[in-house]
Amino acid sequence: MKTLYFVRHAKSSWKDFNLRDHDRPLNSRGKRDAPKMAARLVALAGAPDGLLTSTAKRAKTTARSFREAAGLSKDAVLEREELYHAAPREIEAVIKELPADWDTVFVFGHNPGYTDLANRLINNGYIDNVPTCGIVEATSDVAKWRDFKLSEARRGRFLYPKDGG
Repeated sequence: MKTLYFVRHAKSSWKDFNLRDHDRPLNSRGKRDAPKMAARLVALAGAPDGLLTSTAKRAKTTARSFREAAGLSKDAVLEREELYHAAPREIEAVIKELPADWDTVFVFGHNPGYTDLANRLINNGYIDNVPTCGIVEATSDVAKWRDFKLSEARRGRFLYPKDGG
């Protein structure tokens, strides 16, 4: 059994329009929500074996909050440029390359790919939007990541900062 938690980056700042989109930092709400959601997820799911993140500053900063909440070292984080604004097919391809000994992984990325991905999982309902710092759980009955398919994974928990949890 493999478990993924897809975490959309926390709220980012649009204050400096001279920055490339890739370089935008978190805003004050994002800086507040990321540690809160990290603590919440670690309390529910425990520490992951590793983290996989987009190279965008806002995704990496969000991932850092989760890494710290889980008590993991920087060595437990993989950065992949392919996750920056990736579509589900591209996200699935990166997941297939995860280390074999990782069973639970937190994956940090972006919309619209994450909302699309959430609705491709086997589930009982439609998600209109995965909000910033929203988390979608996916489980798969595969032994090896190379066999992982989004279309065969089950959607579990759906958490986000304003859901009252």
